[in-house]
Amino acid sequence: MKKANITLKMEAQRLEATKRYMEKKDVSIEQELGEALQKLYEKHVPAAVREYIDETADSMPDPKAKKQKEKNNAAAPNQSQGTI
Repeated sequence: MKKANITLKMEAQRLEATKRYMEKKDVSIEQELGEALQKLYEKHVPAAVREYIDETADSMPDPKAKKQKEKNNAAAPNQSQGTI
């Protein structure tokens, strides 16, 4: 599924202090914010809508994976011919 960016503003000193103390606990701010966003999504988006999104995301091919597969197929030698 395609990812989107979110920009938040926080007082610089508070942000640096948060990062510093989170690092001591081996926790990243990105990980924690990601988990918080997931909880917000689950809290506010109805279950039927989440299910629909999950189904459509699973059925849509990943364009990056498709391009990588095509690239790998083009780079790989033709294996249908055997050598004696």
